[in-house]
Amino acid sequence: MASCCKLSDLFPIQSQLDSALEDAKTQEDKENLVYQYLRKTDEKADLIIPDFEEGLEWLNTDGPLSLRKELTGKVVVLDFFTYCCINCVHLLPDLHQLEQSYTIEDGLVVVGVHSAKFPNEKVLQNVRSAVLRYDITHPVVNDSDASLWQELEVSCWPTLVLLGPRGNLLFSLVGEGHREQLFLFTAAALKHYREQGLLKDHDVEIKLYRDSLPPSILSFPGKIAMDPSSKRLAIADTGHHRVLVVSNTGQVLHSIGGPSSGRQDGNLFEAQFSSPQGVFIKGDTVYVADTENHLVRKINLSEGKVSTLAGTGIQGTDKEGGAPGPQQPISSPWDVTLGNAGGDVLWIAMAGTHQIWALFLEDGKLPKGSDSKKGTCVRFAGSGNEENRNNAYPHKAGLAQPSGLALAPTEHWECLFIADSESSTIRSLSLKDGAVKHVVGGERDPLNLFAFGDIDGKGIDAKLQHPLGVSWDEGSSLLYVADSYNHKIKVVDPKTKQCRVLAGTGKAGNGLGPSFLESIFNEPGGLCLGEGGKLLYVADTNNHCIKVLDLETKTVSLFPIVVQQEVDAVLTTAISNTPAVKKLPKLPKSAPVFTMPSITVPSGHSVTLLLKLALPAGTKLTEEAPSFWSLSAEGNEWLLEGRAVTGSISDLSEPISIVSSIPVAPESTDPTLTLNAWVYCCLSEGGACMMKAVSFKQPLLISSTSEEGSVAVMLEHAF
Repeated sequence: MASCCKLSDLFPIQSQLDSALEDAKTQEDKENLVYQYLRKTDEKADLIIPDFEEGLEWLNTDGPLSLRKELTGKVVVLDFFTYCCINCVHLLPDLHQLEQSYTIEDGLVVVGVHSAKFPNEKVLQNVRSAVLRYDITHPVVNDSDASLWQELEVSCWPTLVLLGPRGNLLFSLVGEGHREQLFLFTAAALKHYREQGLLKDHDVEIKLYRDSLPPSILSFPGKIAMDPSSKRLAIADTGHHRVLVVSNTGQVLHSIGGPSSGRQDGNLFEAQFSSPQGVFIKGDTVYVADTENHLVRKINLSEGKVSTLAGTGIQGTDKEGGAPGPQQPISSPWDVTLGNAGGDVLWIAMAGTHQIWALFLEDGKLPKGSDSKKGTCVRFAGSGNEENRNNAYPHKAGLAQPSGLALAPTEHWECLFIADSESSTIRSLSLKDGAVKHVVGGERDPLNLFAFGDIDGKGIDAKLQHPLGVSWDEGSSLLYVADSYNHKIKVVDPKTKQCRVLAGTGKAGNGLGPSFLESIFNEPGGLCLGEGGKLLYVADTNNHCIKVLDLETKTVSLFPIVVQQEVDAVLTTAISNTPAVKKLPKLPKSAPVFTMPSITVPSGHSVTLLLKLALPAGTKLTEEAPSFWSLSAEGNEWLLEGRAVTGSISDLSEPISIVSSIPVAPESTDPTLTLNAWVYCCLSEGGACMMKAVSFKQPLLISSTSEEGSVAVMLEHAF
């Protein structure tokens, strides 16, 4: 290690290049300067960096990579990042485009070096979820102790380090916004070393973790909101790049966008989003923070249209605003909520510029601000510096990464509560005078963004870890907090500044209780109240589901998402790899129907149906007309969420195993599973072909006992 270099060894040389590039007139001049620089660095034999430590955990590869083995002969871009950081997220599109321009065979390999800020980010499973959530397709190493970061003396997230084919230092780029230099340096390095014959075209085996995952109805849901009048919920199905509007029983009423990312206005069938986060629903209008498109969108359900209210579709750097919405560049809006400032206004948590913005839906005026016309999009609070700075003047306050908003419209408060994730605080923003104040978490030093933890307490003594969501309960004057990296739901009394845990164990996982404190979450990102403050809906992001906390009975249940056959867009349903049957045939009147004796299944466990069918002698299955089964639970569709509901029958020599998990029942009645089977067969000697069918009805009695294991039932029939 002693012979290896660090970034400071490169700075004196690269600073001369950076200065010369600023004075260069043409692209050719810039390229020539970079080639001269590369020849100069090649003369220095002491710019070799240390290799990755042995034993580190790798993602998106078949195994560990080494700068001395697999990556020799390649130009390597090391991306030092931590997945909570919005600046690191902003860099990913540049890296993606770079990988589209130059392949591994061309000599380029991008490696993400995850160097955690928060303790929660050191856990491999959490890094894996982030890699999936951000659609990272290059190799990522979980350097949980930041060993290479320290060896190279990296100081900022994000930092890019470009290496030559010997593991030799070429360039470093600190922060976001260096796309031009990144492409210039990469193209020049590839050309330079190709001409020298030092590049190798060998493959580096990429094995994407996402390819091994089963489909799910939700994918990393970010936020959730409810319209109290209609009791409809809007869910940001972030990983599927869509917004779902569902009834309070979970029936999907509208699906807009997805399954892939895009940017398009228009009718509900053709509209596209890119990793939407914040949602707010009122009547037939849904407002959406379309995060990775850098847009604020409006879904008009009655007209069946999606339109853009703010943003140009390109990440903005403007920290003042004031232009009409569609002409105003914005940066990574993370949440939205509707309020009033002399007229309707949409408050925006602008994570990308560390500010709170206002989009005027009617003429109005901000506290300590000038009049604003309808359609204007303007900064309300935050200097744009990433800080934990409170101030009576909103423009002088500093926010770290506002990620969740809750409006407290009562006469006593009249404020916005802000989940400021990177400072691990909850802040308040007065709608009377614009003052930004501390509520809980963090510490007094405005530049210390590392004051996190998991401690109940008052004000600054309470500690949170990267909270992403807040929801205000007007009835009790309490604020509910998604303390995301502590995997907990907490409750705050803003009047006393007391903060305490409400639900969650503090360990990442997935479980429903039986009590609040025994329930398990995994980075919950959003939450909202419903049913007059009786229920708290939680977007349990890394568990790909919505959970419901009953604040009266102190129980937790899984919220059902019931997919209809046809809604506004094509839905990704959770089924097996067998192609779904588009339209099931009716059972013939001659098909026998068997009602089985009731069985008891502990809530949260599973029932396995073993289907055993026998054909008459001398017959065989018809390959040209595939046989299949279907499973349903009429009126209790929540029971089958995340399970296969159809499947093929290709072999009758062994029983067919059909498994369904039984979550805690939100209904009071016990469900009945209906298993139908259609078998197409023909005589072995080429005689007539026929279709045979049978139906089994299996009543279930769901028990609240804590027994372990599953229940298996054999369903047999001889045709």
